[in-house]
Amino acid sequence: MVHKQNYVKSDGEADLEDIKEVLNFNGFMNIKRNDYFNQDFDLLLEDMHDENVITIDGKLFFIDTVFYITKNGKV
Repeated sequence: MVHKQNYVKSDGEADLEDIKEVLNFNGFMNIKRNDYFNQDFDLLLEDMHDENVITIDGKLFFIDTVFYITKNGKV
């Protein structure tokens, strides 16, 4: 079976500071470069850079990112 994803039309790439602000607001701490961790949910987000987060009408959309459910911050 072949799956096809529709082309996503965006306004552009998100600003790294905007990404950080949204993630911090939602309880994620920057742990290195473009990786974030939420201790309450043991959730690790990786690859949160401006090429993997786009904007549409001023809203951030996270695409092609990586996430892990962890045990005490360890994958």
